[in-house]
Amino acid sequence: MEVKAEKINPYDNSRCKTEQVQEMFDSIAPAYDFMNRAMTFGIDKLWRAKAVKILSSHAPKSILDVATGTGDLAIKLAKELNPDKIVGIDLSQGMIEIGRSKVADAGLDRKIEFVQGDCLDLPLPDDEFDCVTVAYGVRNFEHLSQGYQEMLRVLRPGGMLCVIELSTPTSPLVKPLYKVYTRYIIPAVGRMVSKDVRAYSYLPESIAAVPQGNDMLRLMQEAGFVDCRFKALTFGTCTIYTAYAPR
Repeated sequence: MEVKAEKINPYDNSRCKTEQVQEMFDSIAPAYDFMNRAMTFGIDKLWRAKAVKILSSHAPKSILDVATGTGDLAIKLAKELNPDKIVGIDLSQGMIEIGRSKVADAGLDRKIEFVQGDCLDLPLPDDEFDCVTVAYGVRNFEHLSQGYQEMLRVLRPGGMLCVIELSTPTSPLVKPLYKVYTRYIIPAVGRMVSKDVRAYSYLPESIAAVPQGNDMLRLMQEAGFVDCRFKALTFGTCTIYTAYAPR
């Protein structure tokens, strides 16, 4: 299926999306955590907590956090689930450096390891992890199907995938307000805080273009996942997707 989000680039159409996403996150890394809290009024913490609660019944001992950013989800997973190891991978060295600092401050540097790398070509062996997580990252993939295939490859049979992604509400009451907020207010604040004129205009464009609901499940199924499900949160502004590697 055609994935419109793959055609939405942070800056222009002259370079591959992966290169531009790396450049963008290096640029906004110092402002990233502040903007996440500000954009979602702190609700992003509740969304991560919901995902961790879902994962708790699976009790994973080894976790790969794809598009880990500054490590918020990896830290939450380490504290709440106490796995043996967590590997966080991200394109952006700038984001990883902030993540390493946060992990050290939390005393979790022996449990969480960061790797800079391409999520579409994971530098990791097959059947390595009990669980793979992605928080607010899949819409930035240049090839979403390839990303899912790679995540399936590194999962052990029966391993769980959990994806948290921003989405567009469908309610006729919420959607107009959401549209004004994401298209006008977030870009304006983002330009003031991060100094990257384009990055926070790219955000609402990528959210609108990413596959949502059953369309996202279809991509997961085509990649080889089974028992694919989703749960919409906060009037549909966020969705949690879960799926499993075949046994």
